[in-house]
Amino acid sequence: MNPMPQPATHRPRFRAPLLLLGLLWLLSAQTPKPMPLEQTLRASRWQHRVLLLAAPTAAHPDFKAQKALLATQKAELADRDFVVVEALYDQLSAADLAFLKQKTGAQPPQFAAVLIGKDGGVKERRARPIPPADLFGTVDKMPMRRQEMRRK
Repeated sequence: MNPMPQPATHRPRFRAPLLLLGLLWLLSAQTPKPMPLEQTLRASRWQHRVLLLAAPTAAHPDFKAQKALLATQKAELADRDFVVVEALYDQLSAADLAFLKQKTGAQPPQFAAVLIGKDGGVKERRARPIPPADLFGTVDKMPMRRQEMRRK
């Protein structure tokens, strides 16, 4: 008599590769280290105008107020080739903090809104939020912006 074959107990052989894939995914999903502030501004030169918002934390009242003012102005910001760069003092490296002070004249822990032109120069610095009408009025008077408007 032939004995009935016993069912083989299967141990999944795919556990190790799945674990390895999961580990690789976790490693690749980590937040990349932010680009140094100087490099960020250099990359914007001749491409974008920068509105740099410097504050001690994201909870600072002037920082929040400036972001709220800009939230409804996305089309106008885009039309003028703006990028908004947030520089929170509590998240900056020592090198970024030193660069920020030297380049923009920001004085931590105070809030600063700094308009940087496409040429990389500081065009305006304020210790209070800049109303969009003031910001756009300043930019629209610049020779480079006038050329852009004539071309459009």
